[in-house]
Amino acid sequence: MNLTVIFGGFILLAVLASVFYYNSLIVLKNRVKEAWSVFENVTKARSALMSAGTPKDAALANGELGAALKSLFAVAENYPQLQASSNFKDLQRQFEDTEDKVAYSRQFYNSNVLEYNTKIQVFPGMIFASFLNFGKELFFEADEESRKSVKVKFE
Repeated sequence: MNLTVIFGGFILLAVLASVFYYNSLIVLKNRVKEAWSVFENVTKARSALMSAGTPKDAALANGELGAALKSLFAVAENYPQLQASSNFKDLQRQFEDTEDKVAYSRQFYNSNVLEYNTKIQVFPGMIFASFLNFGKELFFEADEESRKSVKVKFE
């Protein structure tokens, strides 16, 4: 076989591999952005998180909101007429539903970040990622306290 054909085939293979990795990195980066967008949409129901621009900011706001809501429900335990209110019970159900959605959104976001970060850290992706300036994304790390669900007892 002609050496030029072999060399040309090698160059073509390298170009195709580069295009493949570049496209897969773009897809993963877009998944991370989409996951963050989903997370933001869910947290809009929780006004304290609306100003969060990064996963770190959102984690801080999430903890503060959780503490504030726990205080609200703790105070409500001292008012039997409030506990009996259907509006208050509905608020509690909505809060629990929102907490479940936030937990799911956090997991969805972090799963996409994990896949993307892994892709840019393993060979040969790390070569392409480095060359094309693809950087690591941050995980949304909620503190242990904000991961606990709020327990409110209506007696």
